Amino acid sequence: MPDSDFLPKGQPPVWRAALFGLCPECSAKTLFDGPVKFRPSCDACGLDYSRYNVGDGPAAFLTLIVGALIVALALALDAAVKPPLWVHVLLWVPLTAVAVVYGLRVAKGALITSEHQRQAAEGRQMDDKG
Repeated sequence: MPDSDFLPKGQPPVWRAALFGLCPECSAKTLFDGPVKFRPSCDACGLDYSRYNVGDGPAAFLTLIVGALIVALALALDAAVKPPLWVHVLLWVPLTAVAVVYGLRVAKGALITSEHQRQAAEGRQMDDKG
């Protein structure tokens, strides 16, 4: 992972862009146009976000990780306090939703920033004519 000392001027490090939804080129807070949807381009510098293929790859892993953590916390709370079922519903359903949505923002922000900083592109076959 590149250190922030080696990034071109104005480009945020991956962790900062991911946590705060910053443009990977100019650090403007213009990456997202909704909870987890990217904007078509940066309003400040015009960087086209649609050329990056982030997709929803992190969603499955994130859901499994958040689900495991929430279940462990719910079991620990139930063993310690034995609250009624409605307390579990009121506590864990919103917490799960918030954790998954924020986690997706961070994961997708990190992926798009990494792709931009490493100038990632789709693979192309070389022409054999020569």
